[in-house]
Amino acid sequence: MNRSDIENWYQDLQTRFCEGIEAIDGSTSFHSDLWDRPGGGGGDTRILSDGDHVEKAAVNFSSVWGETPVQLTEQLAAAGDSFYATGVSIIVHPRNPHAPTFHTNLRYFETNTGSSWFGGGVDLTPYYLYEEDARHFHGVLREVCDAHEVADYRAWKQQCDEYFRLPHRDEARGVGGLFFDHLTDRLDEVWVFQRQLGDRLLDAYLPILRRRIDLPYGEREVRWQEIRRGRYVEFNLVWDRGTRFGLETGGRTESILASLPPRARWDYNFEPRDGSAEATLLRVLRDPPRWWI
Repeated sequence: MNRSDIENWYQDLQTRFCEGIEAIDGSTSFHSDLWDRPGGGGGDTRILSDGDHVEKAAVNFSSVWGETPVQLTEQLAAAGDSFYATGVSIIVHPRNPHAPTFHTNLRYFETNTGSSWFGGGVDLTPYYLYEEDARHFHGVLREVCDAHEVADYRAWKQQCDEYFRLPHRDEARGVGGLFFDHLTDRLDEVWVFQRQLGDRLLDAYLPILRRRIDLPYGEREVRWQEIRRGRYVEFNLVWDRGTRFGLETGGRTESILASLPPRARWDYNFEPRDGSAEATLLRVLRDPPRWWI
């Protein structure tokens, strides 16, 4: 395991996921935007916009290095004058409100002191609740984790529930997934796990996307989708560590904010009608059940 192998695999995952999304959308393709980071490194941000089924998708690879900002050292609890980081992030915002937003980030980090670790996260953000989708998504993630001693599905699912939560709203962002960070032990085994997790992401998400993109919807569903997208924006701009990491290390702003949806709204004090499908989702996000474990 070395930097080159890790970078090459992240780039291969980027390509495979782009191809999978393009095949489902069928109307457009990703645009590749290569960029350099002042201070060291760069990346490839691939954006698909205004497709028939995918309103926006961003699949970003980066490999950056340089002097470690003081605030970053404190945040990561890691000493070191310089750092190296590489990873791939994926975000998909479907057009149909019945199709959930998907997010993942897989990353590797080093400092000049010899410290190194893996981290990552994957989660699903529906606008309308379909239990079969949540069960399928978590089922794939659990299968991957159960095949590796270095993985812990229950603990990482709990960490995901805690991380992808909006404390100022007292509600979850979505139906969760996995979140793990600072994995420093048995790195070769962790690397095998992370590759297999990445390989199964298409299995976890694309079947859900396929079965929801042609469902009928109207203005009411779009309005609700945009309100919930507003919550997504709030999390990414206020609480997300990856956003702060990118901005604090001089990352490329357009690439860092590529995860944001193309449209969102904030209706004052909006509450869905009791008994509605919208209210059902909100009830689950405020008090997550255990039925997808």
